[in-house]
Amino acid sequence: MPQLPSALSPDALRRACDPNAFEFETTTSLPDLREVLGQPRAVAALEFGVGMASHGFNVFALGLPGSGKTTLVREYLERRASDQPIPPDLCYINNFKDARCPIALSFPAGHAHELKRDVDAVVDELRTAIPRAFEAKEYENRRDEIVHETETGVAEEFARLEQHVNKDGFQLMQTPGGMLLVPAFNGRPVSEAELEALSEEERNKLIQARERLGQDVENSLQRKRELEKTARDALHRLDIETATFATRHIVNEFRDRYKDHAEVLAYLDALQADVIEHVDLFRKGPEGEEKNALQALAASGESLFERYQVNVLVDNRDLKGGPVIVETNPTYHNLIGRIEHKALLGAMITDYTMLKPGALHKANGGYLIIPARECLLNPFAWEGLKRALKDRVVRIEEPGTQLGLVSTVTLEPQPVPLDVKVILIGHPTLYYMLNAYDEDFRKLFKVKADFTTEMDRTPEAERSYALFVSAITHHDKSLPFDRGAVARVIEYGSRLAGDQDKLSTRFGEIADLIREAAHHAAQNTHAIVAVDDVKTAEDARRFRVDLNQERMQEAIAKGTLLIETTGSAIGRVNGLSVLDSGDYAFGHPTRITATVGPGSKGVISIEREVELSGPIHGKGVLILGGYLLQKYGQSRSLNLSASLVFEQSYGLVEGDSASLAELFALISALAEIPLRQDIAMTGSVNQHGQVQPIGGATEKIEGFFDVCKEKGFTGQQGVLIPESNRRHLMLRNDVVEAVRAGQFHIWTAETVDEGLALLTGREPGELNKQSVYPKGTVHRAVADRLAKYEKILKSEPANKQQRPGNRRRR
Repeated sequence: MPQLPSALSPDALRRACDPNAFEFETTTSLPDLREVLGQPRAVAALEFGVGMASHGFNVFALGLPGSGKTTLVREYLERRASDQPIPPDLCYINNFKDARCPIALSFPAGHAHELKRDVDAVVDELRTAIPRAFEAKEYENRRDEIVHETETGVAEEFARLEQHVNKDGFQLMQTPGGMLLVPAFNGRPVSEAELEALSEEERNKLIQARERLGQDVENSLQRKRELEKTARDALHRLDIETATFATRHIVNEFRDRYKDHAEVLAYLDALQADVIEHVDLFRKGPEGEEKNALQALAASGESLFERYQVNVLVDNRDLKGGPVIVETNPTYHNLIGRIEHKALLGAMITDYTMLKPGALHKANGGYLIIPARECLLNPFAWEGLKRALKDRVVRIEEPGTQLGLVSTVTLEPQPVPLDVKVILIGHPTLYYMLNAYDEDFRKLFKVKADFTTEMDRTPEAERSYALFVSAITHHDKSLPFDRGAVARVIEYGSRLAGDQDKLSTRFGEIADLIREAAHHAAQNTHAIVAVDDVKTAEDARRFRVDLNQERMQEAIAKGTLLIETTGSAIGRVNGLSVLDSGDYAFGHPTRITATVGPGSKGVISIEREVELSGPIHGKGVLILGGYLLQKYGQSRSLNLSASLVFEQSYGLVEGDSASLAELFALISALAEIPLRQDIAMTGSVNQHGQVQPIGGATEKIEGFFDVCKEKGFTGQQGVLIPESNRRHLMLRNDVVEAVRAGQFHIWTAETVDEGLALLTGREPGELNKQSVYPKGTVHRAVADRLAKYEKILKSEPANKQQRPGNRRRR
């Protein structure tokens, strides 16, 4: 009797979850989920990274898409940050000495808003108090006194000057060009005719007198200007004294509130000094205000009192702990902040009130989560983030200014000290690329949090899955799940992981199934979600995405794709492969054929020759040659030329999971022993004939099962898989029931010989003491065929010598 492989029982094909193992009836009685599921290594790395106060211990959370990295990291950090102190607020104020360099101020949470409110209140009070002070009687009396004294002094000076020039026969006349000395006679100006009638001596006397009096006039005008300047200075001092008096008690009232904050006190002093310097902004009436505002806008783009505003960048008054910021669009400006501009009279202008915060400002004192890929794709974002982390400050600056591409007026805000933990979220490939090629990366992101896609399926893990189901239904306010539905979700988690002893941690996909099951239950007016609702959701999801599989099965059923599920054939076998369309992976059978003959080329893969196979498949084919050499080439040379091909395959073939099927086809062709066509197989082999595990065992079995179901069951059909893949099976219920009914079978093999016994119905054979395989065995047939090829090749030179075409002509 040949040694047959093991046939699996129905219970071994799917690890069921017993609903009775749960104590709850529905998920409404379950507590809240407080832990991160299935990621102990990643959680330990997170705890270490965020707990380290030293510079550079930021975290890179890596894992495959769908593993829930972002959600898990955010929820973990939110729980941790809830017990941490609230970081200070951040605001920018005007630097009255240099408006291009705004000053950054930090305050305890909520106090920046209070400062803004207080400064606005100060300005509002000043707008009322200053005009009132300048309208007071005391101010008007002092101003009138100064003006009267000046006018009196000017009038006396002109009276003295006029009396002086009259003595010398001249009069003073006011013209648009200034003061003019005119000769006079009897109190009236001399006419031109009278001047012409004067003698030359008399005219010379007039000219000399005019020159002498002109100097006196100039001196008087100089004294007049000095009097006016003295008046202006006195009025200016009066304005300053009045403005100081009007502002002192208002500013001092607010100064007492910030007596412990030296920077605010200095700012209030500077604000008061600037208000006094620009007191005309406050003392003008409504019409004057509007005019002055237009002038100010034309000059600097500022609104009337914008220079006194407080620009609050970060207001943490509503926080309950440390901030956790998720920046899903990490552009340079969204990370570092921006300096906005506005157009005015054809020019782009800006001021400190147009400074906008970035994610680093908002997360300062807490945690910032950034998707690594998006950060790397956005220009300047990655370098800007690294610069901030290296310098430990956030410096708002335009990248165009750094490159010298922008010549418009811009700002140089005071940098802000940075204390933040950055968590990058990305694919493992990105982590290893950055680690290899970016020298700054290893200095700044020293902690690696590796998120796995699966966790051990233990009773504790199954209960955690139930808590996850409860959390989703609670968050969505959807129908609760009964324990049977939860058990079905757990089974789906094992199927997604591809392992009976594991559960998937791709919680995004698990959550989608939970929501779809709740949706179907609600449509059917169920009070709770039952197991049938989860099955309906699974079937509906499969139906939406399995169009390609359906078309391929249809092609097999119609004979377009040649696949036999009955009978036997030489050199032909049904291999199994998996097609992955991104959102759905399914298995399908592929016919593999082999042809052999005498020669020295060895085993050739047609796919490899035409470059339609990858390196792993090429390696698998070369391993077949090693197996033949080990099995049949110990006492003779292998004089063999063989070709292998995947029939009706027009795309790239990769992987070594078909090497077992290729070896069976090759052995069948050599031994001229037919192989069963009602059995498909998958598995890789090594040079010693051991069958090795492969991926996608569940999908491959289901793919051949669907083909057999379409063509009709015979009760003999089945699939051969490696023994080491036994625990990876999580087959559909219809496949399990077909096996239970004896319509379909699944065998496992550890060696090539076990598979040969099943496919040929013959004893594979083992070497006896004479190093010969027994007659009637598969290996004996192969050895005999190879011996025949050896004889053919040895006799070939003699045959060539006897051919007429080989005779030498003379």
